[in-house]
Amino acid sequence: MEFVSPTITNLIIFVLAIYVGYHVVWTVTPALHTPLMAVTNAISAIVIVGAMLAAALTEGGLAKTMGVLAVALAAVNVFGGFLVTRRMLEMFKKKDKKAPAAKEGA
Repeated sequence: MEFVSPTITNLIIFVLAIYVGYHVVWTVTPALHTPLMAVTNAISAIVIVGAMLAAALTEGGLAKTMGVLAVALAAVNVFGGFLVTRRMLEMFKKKDKKAPAAKEGA
């Protein structure tokens, strides 16, 4: 006999994952943000595969809805992560300096 419902256990794990994730991301130094985003994108891609399996293998309507929602949110996370990573990498590119124009009429 279980004393705690599996739903409550899953909810506790979910809340703890949010708490730990928040503190891990906010304590990263700025120099490590781009590699962290790349790893996060890879993890989110794995989450998409897991969410698709969860959505496909469940029987209930609520479970399928939650699985489809998980797939959609993870896909948005991957897409947004790649956009943010691209913008961050563009900040490190050297900008081309224009040659000074020669004075005319001198």
